[in-house]
Amino acid sequence: MTLPRNVKIVEVGPRDGLQNEQQIIGAPIKIELVERLAAAGFPNVEAAAFVSPKWVPQMATSSEVMRDIKRRPGVVYSALVPNLKGFEAALEGGVDEVVIFGAASEAFSQKNINCSIAESIERFREVAEAAKRHHKRLRAAVSCAFGCPYQGDVPLSAVADVVRRLRELGCDEIDIADTIGVATPDKVRPVMETAMREFHIEGLSGHFHDTYGQALANIYASLEAGITIFHSSVAGLGGCPYAKGATGNVASEDVLYMMRGLGIETGIDLDAVVDAGQFISAQLGRKSVSRAGNAIAARRAS
Repeated sequence: MTLPRNVKIVEVGPRDGLQNEQQIIGAPIKIELVERLAAAGFPNVEAAAFVSPKWVPQMATSSEVMRDIKRRPGVVYSALVPNLKGFEAALEGGVDEVVIFGAASEAFSQKNINCSIAESIERFREVAEAAKRHHKRLRAAVSCAFGCPYQGDVPLSAVADVVRRLRELGCDEIDIADTIGVATPDKVRPVMETAMREFHIEGLSGHFHDTYGQALANIYASLEAGITIFHSSVAGLGGCPYAKGATGNVASEDVLYMMRGLGIETGIDLDAVVDAGQFISAQLGRKSVSRAGNAIAARRAS
């Protein structure tokens, strides 16, 4: 099986990673983190979420972050946008890419946003139309594509249905997400192949959580299936507030170390990402969960 020569890594730590932290991180620290990650070479940094601070207090500084980051040419700065009010704030903040989300599980959709899958997609229609009207990239995430904390297995037909609906909204990219980290490599190919039948492979990405330690293996299985876009979170930050026991996204440092070992180009400086991971972990007062990051940092210190 021939693996791709190049992949795109989307860094989601500043948004998806930090949003579940109980300790509120100030805007200056978030800004420095975003700037460090962009300087390291990530082509796309998910920097903010324009959501109600009542529900996600950590993201209350999103307007300030988007306003004050020093932008690097060529880097796409993304923000999660749940509604038109959020879109207007994101637009004012200079967002490059709007991120919306849907679930492949009806149970998860009801628990997460209190509506059906079909209703949730319809809610995003006006956001999608506004994004296109203002010439912004539109990316969507399919949550629980490999399993749900409430209903268990998720049928392939449900994944196909959500991907199709998101395609019809005009999405440029669609993320196939293992929200609770239950996937194993044998499950990855059928899910990805199902998504490929509904959306062009160049625009599909893998978003894997490492709850059971399977994320890197699942990324490798995705590479074998032809996927060339992956999400990761510096220092392994993140989780899912609606999925009990779900640990963070796969650590960016670990993904980059594996890609380097496979001879796959990312255009990202691993050492700079290690520095960013150590920086944000120190701010949080705990050790990074990235094994590669900690090993490289320890080797430097010896």
